[in-house]
Amino acid sequence: MSKKQVATFGEQVRTLREEANLSLRAVAEEIGIDTSLLGKIERNERQPTKEQTKQIAKFFKLDEKELIKELLSDQFAYRILEEEADLDTLKVAEKKVEYLKRQK
Repeated sequence: MSKKQVATFGEQVRTLREEANLSLRAVAEEIGIDTSLLGKIERNERQPTKEQTKQIAKFFKLDEKELIKELLSDQFAYRILEEEADLDTLKVAEKKVEYLKRQK
């Protein structure tokens, strides 16, 4: 998942699966989830757990941290849209993360 167009986590997983000419069933079985759940992840109807994300990364031989970053960025984007917040919210969150890191 290097330099590419912006896509959701689910769209990226679908693209990887399709480029590998694999069925939903085959990938779902390998990563240990139900076929319908993988379909929902690909359609952005469900978010995978952290463990499922790790399994997807392992299966497609991707950097686990990068894939988790993709998942988190989706979660942030959806939450901002749901709350009808603006992008300044991310700047505030960034400052809070820096603050919380200093508190440890």
